[in-house]
Amino acid sequence: MTRRGGVSSGLVEGLNCGFGADDDPASVAENRGRATEAVLPGARLVSVHQIHSAEAVTVTEPWPDDARPRADALVTDRPGLLLGILTADCAPVLFADREAEVIGAAHAGWRGAHGGVIEATVAAMETLGARREGIAAAVGPCIAQPSYEVSDDFRAQFTDADERFFNAGAPGHWQFDLPGYVASRLTESRVGRIDVLSCDTYADPARFYSFRRATHRGEPTYGRQLSLIGLG
Repeated sequence: MTRRGGVSSGLVEGLNCGFGADDDPASVAENRGRATEAVLPGARLVSVHQIHSAEAVTVTEPWPDDARPRADALVTDRPGLLLGILTADCAPVLFADREAEVIGAAHAGWRGAHGGVIEATVAAMETLGARREGIAAAVGPCIAQPSYEVSDDFRAQFTDADERFFNAGAPGHWQFDLPGYVASRLTESRVGRIDVLSCDTYADPARFYSFRRATHRGEPTYGRQLSLIGLG
């Protein structure tokens, strides 16, 4: 989903689907309902309390929004459930093994991807009968390398093998390729197909919310877009 088509107003105008965005809760609920009906009418939307972790949970039945587990990925084999991930620069990753009828969704910021959220999601899908080579994964809109300046301290958390994801920037700074890094973790996980949407959330304010753009503008809040996958 992009930010277009919702009922939120002000700084989060559009389809803001995050309750933490200082938005009218009724507007957020309406936006989430619209997103659900657009993707899988009649489905139950299930999400998690995202914490930039490598935790993946298996969903067998929906839970209330106020009882969401603290995790950053969900997997299921149950029809009628719609897995949702909120992002505003981090990478949403959607997974599907059509033959096994197992799906997954992950919130992969740099910290979660570095910590193993991709691998945890694939492993959780395998417990439901998915095969790595049968999984297709899509990396959705996120902040792109030209927009993602990081410090030497950030760079130091990665190994020499990750050098290809960093371009030298201003003195003491680098440009980090988040979607490329996430795709590499998918490759290392041996999933069968990987698609990367080349959409920069920071550089496209008409279509996407961006935490970093809001921070650079000195704005007190920012919206979240919702990425969804479900089994009919």
